[in-house]
Amino acid sequence: MDIQREAQKLIKENRRTTEGHRYTVPSAGHHPYQWLWDSCFHAIVLAKFEPEVAREEIRSLLCKQFENGMIPHIIYWTPGVLHRFPWGVEGTSSLSQPPMLAYTVNEIHRNDPDKAFLREVFPSLMKFYRFFIDERDARNVHLVGIINPDESGEDDSPRFDAPLGVPMDVTYKEHLAKRTELVNANREGYFDVETGGRDSFWVKDVPFNTILVENLRILAHMAALLERKEDEAYTKREAELIAGAMRTHMFEEGVYWSVMGTTHKKLKVHTWAHFVPLFAGLYSPEEAEHVIETHLRNEDTFKSPFGIRTVSRVEPAYRASTEYFSWRGPVWFGPHWFVYKGLVRYGYLDDARWVHDVSAELLERNGFRECFNPETGEAYGAKKFTWGCLVLDMT
Repeated sequence: MDIQREAQKLIKENRRTTEGHRYTVPSAGHHPYQWLWDSCFHAIVLAKFEPEVAREEIRSLLCKQFENGMIPHIIYWTPGVLHRFPWGVEGTSSLSQPPMLAYTVNEIHRNDPDKAFLREVFPSLMKFYRFFIDERDARNVHLVGIINPDESGEDDSPRFDAPLGVPMDVTYKEHLAKRTELVNANREGYFDVETGGRDSFWVKDVPFNTILVENLRILAHMAALLERKEDEAYTKREAELIAGAMRTHMFEEGVYWSVMGTTHKKLKVHTWAHFVPLFAGLYSPEEAEHVIETHLRNEDTFKSPFGIRTVSRVEPAYRASTEYFSWRGPVWFGPHWFVYKGLVRYGYLDDARWVHDVSAELLERNGFRECFNPETGEAYGAKKFTWGCLVLDMT
């Protein structure tokens, strides 16, 4: 298979135009709408060969930004599909997703410099990141909380079983019902964590905060390019405050753990989240070596014949096959991309090459699918799923 040719073909096949807005759906059959971090992944890849289309992907997300700065994790562009909420924008979800926008915009600019585009989108980006800092850190501890597992992008990860109040053997139907209850509870409180939404679910997640740190640093760089000194100082300061709070409240036993509630109780479930801090350089070189040697290369826990397990094989909640669950063990290209970038950042180029090669092998075996059994390589979920295109950015 010519992966580059097939990836470009797929991303064009999944391109849509609605109301003058051009965007890419993750999978025409299973996921026919626009998702926030999926569109970021699409634009990162598009930046390499269609930068103007990448810019349009970002504009389509920003056109649905809420008044308070939040950008919803789903835009239901299909005519007649209306999702009304007490606040927000008609035709969208009421949750957000990992804040990858600044990184993505910077990648577009890096591949095809365009200061006019940076000036155009920068105010919306600042508003987006200020939303999390101002409204998702109610006690000013410099850790941003999520109000639903879906905001992590890993809807059913066992990291969230305890705060969700479900057992490790919960059924998919029960799990989905719990997450839906959270949406209803937050709707009653107008999605304001101060009104009680966080009493039912309030998690400071490692990947979410890590991604926020790295994106704030990039936003500071962008502010410097645009000579916005106050914004540069603000984003630099907030990035380091969050990084420091993560070290204080999340780091233990050589890895970072997500935490819940106002007491920051650690959620000690071994998931691929241990590796995400590599993406933002949050480990010291010695800590990174420990994480990679003890966890990433360990075939009894995370390293499988077909990639990185999203949950350690020793965890009771581990499931190699989906059985409707997707984030309790199967391999995903999104995590592979974050781990690849983190390994390159720390100079572990052989390990990074392995992540690339095993990802390419999955595409050769199965085509562009949603996720994969780490023990057998069997493909699951959506067909013609765009996340496989991220292999083009593992270079």
